[in-house]
Amino acid sequence: MPVTDFLRLLPPAQQPFARPFIKMQGLRNHFVFLDCRAAPLPSKAEVIRICDVHEGVGAEQVITIEPPRTPAAAAFMGIHNTDGTEAQACGNATRCLAWLLFDETGLSEVLIDSLGGPLHCRKHGDWDVSVMLGPISVDNPHLPLVSGPLKDGVALSIGNPHAVFFVDQDVDIPAAAPGIAQDPLFPQSVNVGVAQVVDERTLKLAVWERPGMLTEACGTGACVAAYAGRLRGLLKGDAFTVHLPGGTLLIRLLKDGRAVMTGPVAFCCTGYV
Repeated sequence: MPVTDFLRLLPPAQQPFARPFIKMQGLRNHFVFLDCRAAPLPSKAEVIRICDVHEGVGAEQVITIEPPRTPAAAAFMGIHNTDGTEAQACGNATRCLAWLLFDETGLSEVLIDSLGGPLHCRKHGDWDVSVMLGPISVDNPHLPLVSGPLKDGVALSIGNPHAVFFVDQDVDIPAAAPGIAQDPLFPQSVNVGVAQVVDERTLKLAVWERPGMLTEACGTGACVAAYAGRLRGLLKGDAFTVHLPGGTLLIRLLKDGRAVMTGPVAFCCTGYV
C-alpha cells in the first residue's frame, strides 16, 4: 500500500483543527510533512510546537507541501526550522518529499519548487532518491574566523549558507561551531561543517545546523564539503562518498557547479498534530 494512502486510513481527528501528518527521515534527519495544497499553512507557533519533541511529534524541520509555483513542478516545498524561520534548502527533506510524490503519482522523476529554486529528483530502487542541488558558489575561500580548532574555513552557498572547516581529528563541535555560526560576518547565521579527509574521494562530516543544533546528517552540507575539498585540492575527481553520523551520501559534482546527492529515505509514522 502506498504510504500516502495511510493518511486516508487515519481515524477521524479528535480535535476540530488537528492536521494529518507524515513523518519521514533521511539519514536520521527527521521531518514532519504537512499537505497544505488545500489547507492553510501552519503558523510559526504551530511549527515550533510540532518540532518540540516534548509537545509535538518532534522534527528538525516542518515541511509544507504546497501548490506548485511553476507549470513543470509537482509541488512547492516550504522548509520551516525549529524556531519557525524559513530555510531556502534542505537536501534530505527534498529527497523525502520526492519519495512521497513518487509514491503519490507513480512517477520516478519529479521537479519540486523551493525558495532556493527548482529541484530535480529521481528515484533509484525502492528507497534511494537523488536530488540535484545548486549551483554552488564560493563566497570566501579563506574565512578570517577562528573558533577553537576551527580555522581557515570556506564560505559557500548552495541556496543556504555554509562554512566548511577541515580538521585532522575529532572536534567538540557544540563547543566550537556556535562561535562561527553567531559571528557578525553571518547576519542570518550559517551552517558549520566540520570535515575530515579519509582519502581523495571520501570525507567524514558533521554539521552544526541553523538555528543551532548538531544534526545526524546534512545533505546540502555534504555537497558543499565535497566542493570545498576539491577546491582546496584535498579531493580528486567528481564523485565522492560522504560519511555522516546518520549514514552515507553519494555526491557527484557537475561541471556547471551543481551537485547530485543520492541516499536513502525511510517512512516513520503518520498521525495528527
